Amino acid sequence: MMTVPAFFFYLFSAIAVASAFMVIAGRNPVHSVLWLILTFVNAAGLFLLVGAEFLAMILVVVYVGAVAVLFLFVVMMLDVDFAELREGFLQYLPIGALVGFVFLVELVLVVGTWVVGPGIASAIKAPIPNAAQVTNTEAIGRVLYTTYVHYFQIAGLVLLVAMIGAIVLTLHHRVNVKRQSISSQNARTRDTAIEVVKVKTGEGI
Repeated sequence: MMTVPAFFFYLFSAIAVASAFMVIAGRNPVHSVLWLILTFVNAAGLFLLVGAEFLAMILVVVYVGAVAVLFLFVVMMLDVDFAELREGFLQYLPIGALVGFVFLVELVLVVGTWVVGPGIASAIKAPIPNAAQVTNTEAIGRVLYTTYVHYFQIAGLVLLVAMIGAIVLTLHHRVNVKRQSISSQNARTRDTAIEVVKVKTGEGI
């Protein structure tokens, strides 16, 4: 007989996987962002089931309330021509297929060697084994900024590179638009900055 936690686990998991697939399968970017929000909400439910309430609240408040909404506003305000971006799809198809194949091999290796630890059921009852007095938030902070601090910094670097890549892909320079040139401004002299014009009496504007 299926228990209540098992029922909600399968429910949240199924909705999260289906909505994550719709994120990449949706043709409208606005709809993809809405599916992404649904994925975050169901992932938060999964975190609640394993006792990580802090991660669940962070996922809802930060990712749904800030990041996903920001994605939605950016997509709607930029008015990006996605048909133009898809023109070079076939050009990058071999590289994309290679990267996808590598990810597929990694997933197969992870699933093939995945083993449930015998003590995992008792470990999720407390944030840190044999330290039930430590709160969930404090336990995450201890582990994140001590044991895995290098991985945390690498993750931040990856996010920085992703942000720069998104700016490069969406930033289009328009013709006949005046832009600031710092080098030309610093090279200005009095002779180039001021033009003295002598106008005869009665010939002015």
